[in-house]
Amino acid sequence: MKRFSGPFGIEQGTRILFSDFAHDGAMWTGSGPREVRQQQNFKEAFLAPPVVTVGISMWDMDHKTNSRVDILAENVTATGFEIVFRTWGDTRVARVRADWMALGAVKDDDKWDVI
Repeated sequence: MKRFSGPFGIEQGTRILFSDFAHDGAMWTGSGPREVRQQQNFKEAFLAPPVVTVGISMWDMDHKTNSRVDILAENVTATGFEIVFRTWGDTRVARVRADWMALGAVKDDDKWDVI
């Protein structure tokens, strides 16, 4: 369990990860690299790497193939993270939108360092 004390920040967002059906990209054709990574930077840095959750808010899949999906946050830092989407086998994915949320300790604007 991650515990926080002091000011707590939450940032959230949404991101289209890809739209491969329009140009016969790898996710739609089912060949080539089957992983997409997108860097997501926070508007304001956290004091330490926050807890990040990622979920699929829209997917467009071929109904003739199996639906296999892995989505997660990797390389989380105080300033951002990577959204990672993977699929495998015969799965054909036309497009995906991901929603994310980061929760963590933030700077206290009322706390001053006096030298």
